[in-house]
Amino acid sequence: MEKEKYYISTAIAYTSGKPHIGNIYEIILADSIARYKRLKGYDVYFQTGTDEHGEKIEIKAKNVGKTPKDFVDGIAGEIKDIWNLMNISYDKFVRTTDPIHEKEVQKIFQKMYDKGDIYLGEYSGLYCTDCEAFWTESQLVEGKCPDCGRDVTLKKEEAYFFKLSKYQKRLEELFETNDTFLKPESRRNEMLNNFIKPGLQDLCVSRTSFTWGIPVPFNDKHVVYVWLDALTNYITNIGYDTENPSDEFKKYWPADLHLIGKDIVRFHSIYWPAFLWSLDLELPHQIFGHPWLLSNNDKIGKSKGNAIYADELANKYGVDAVRYYVLHEIPYANDGNITYELLEERYNSDLANILGNLVNRTLAMSKKYFNSEVTNPKVNEKIDDSLIEYANNLLSNVDKKMDEYKISEALDEIFELLRRSNKYIDETCPWTLAKDENQSDRLKTVLYNLLESIRISAILLRPFIPETTEKIFKMLNTKNTGFDTLSFGNLETNITLNEAEILFNRIDNK
Repeated sequence: MEKEKYYISTAIAYTSGKPHIGNIYEIILADSIARYKRLKGYDVYFQTGTDEHGEKIEIKAKNVGKTPKDFVDGIAGEIKDIWNLMNISYDKFVRTTDPIHEKEVQKIFQKMYDKGDIYLGEYSGLYCTDCEAFWTESQLVEGKCPDCGRDVTLKKEEAYFFKLSKYQKRLEELFETNDTFLKPESRRNEMLNNFIKPGLQDLCVSRTSFTWGIPVPFNDKHVVYVWLDALTNYITNIGYDTENPSDEFKKYWPADLHLIGKDIVRFHSIYWPAFLWSLDLELPHQIFGHPWLLSNNDKIGKSKGNAIYADELANKYGVDAVRYYVLHEIPYANDGNITYELLEERYNSDLANILGNLVNRTLAMSKKYFNSEVTNPKVNEKIDDSLIEYANNLLSNVDKKMDEYKISEALDEIFELLRRSNKYIDETCPWTLAKDENQSDRLKTVLYNLLESIRISAILLRPFIPETTEKIFKMLNTKNTGFDTLSFGNLETNITLNEAEILFNRIDNK
């Protein structure tokens, strides 16, 4: 039977500099969803990459004495290295300087122009170079860019425009009738009431004041505006062609989820649907505008001096500790916060104490009392029932949270089983059972129940902390690591556990 497809993408990272931990959150979040879907049996296509054109890049490259291409090659390489370090299981890493993308963007621009959706005019407006965005006077906040707070400059130049206003009614209808297209609900309301209903202006889609971009095919004085270039990466890289789309495109489009930061929701939920309609293509099934990760409750930025970098954190605490922290600490719709102190506190409480301590205590007792041999005489008592019942219900509980992208709550469900297992040790007192030869089978059952709870927890933790769970499976010496083995009692018996290793060394906060 053919697997059901699942296409997930992140926003492509802008190559203006090294990404900080706030930028990394999105890719880790997407990776956890992609891994979870794969484990559930989906044919997953996970795309990420880099956004490499625009005035900001041209200026930065000039400032350091490089060509724009040399500049973005360096940054794109650094971004890819960080993605790999953080164990991101992407299927394709795309770049908007890839020739196949550039060629298709020109064909897309031509198609929209031929259709009458793009026309030549003159633009005069307030422009933020950092955000590559034009604003009206009324949209500014205290005279500054409403997104980044930086200065805007008045730009006046000949430009091509996309007829966004043509799709006004269709966008209103989309937002009013489809309550799952854009999540969370607060973002949907914001887009509909603050941007669409007040009236959409036609969108500037070319520039003449710089040259680092894809040339407009029929007027090389112009380069394609970065947002038309960037957004189309979601289709160009799976083989979209204006004349003959590939089999891969037909298989994977429409995307199931565009995962993006809340600051670029407008581009993805308003501009992107209009572009797709212009090309007579289906819309993505869903866009999720995730919240931000803040540093000391302030937006992270190099200019603020509060940037924290993922590779530095990973080298200090380990990749899985960083993955766990950002996934657990950012709620569904509200911004999260990171400091070294908070990360260390969560590391000690959850990873070292609850997970690591449970694994080490259980394996140590198995070695001490039964030479690490696993058996299950099934001498069960009433105290076992709630642990087993919770473990058997865990997949459906986690599933509900994952379907809603409530990753933090999914992790809490799994860690609840680990907490219950630690409590189960205190309630059953294996060290007391070990003193009574008549209780040997009961002790074997208790240890089996603990090992099985660890196995089930590890299977469900695989999408979030994959390196750690592989270590646990190796220690348990189990082959049953798939979702199809999640019912309680599937840990093999008559096997011998491997040597325990410390998963997370406790950090001395002093």
